[in-house]
Amino acid sequence: MKYFAKVNNGVVLRVIVAEPEFFNTFVDDSAGEWIETKTDGTLRKHYAGIGYSYDQTLDAFIPKKPYSSWVLDEETCLWEAPTSMPTGTDTQYVWNEETKAWDIVEK
Repeated sequence: MKYFAKVNNGVVLRVIVAEPEFFNTFVDDSAGEWIETKTDGTLRKHYAGIGYSYDQTLDAFIPKKPYSSWVLDEETCLWEAPTSMPTGTDTQYVWNEETKAWDIVEK
């Protein structure tokens, strides 16, 4: 079995499991197209999820943008914060969109 995402205007509307031959007889008169996806992300960067976008130029499914300040890394097709999260400590951080900085999570 394979996985297919229904994409309309660049947005994933649903994901189904089917054999490719299914589409030979499946009647779907709704707008959009069916695009194959893989659960392990080896096809089109990521497994398609409802609400993800599909970028035809990058041939990739892209998760929803978590914050307006984040930018897309076109190589990984993942969203990145404008500044890197601090590393090397046991401290946990959360992104603060208002200050555009990483805040320490209080325990």
